[in-house]
Amino acid sequence: MKPIAILGVVLIVVGLAALAYQRFSYTTREKVLDIGPIEATAERQKTVALPPVLGIVSIGAGVALLIAGARKR
Repeated sequence: MKPIAILGVVLIVVGLAALAYQRFSYTTREKVLDIGPIEATAERQKTVALPPVLGIVSIGAGVALLIAGARKR
């Protein structure tokens, strides 16, 4: 399989995942207080929303790369 076709498949999978999940969360640890030997941290949860257009564009680009990879034979 050609590298352009592999990239197309990866973009299609990422696009389908973006359409299925539409948001993901992650946790960061932030230093709140640091006075000498005393240190306090807090965990903050952040959420990133993925618009459906991003998934659709990714799938379209993946299909275009698959077609371009098939035509270059």
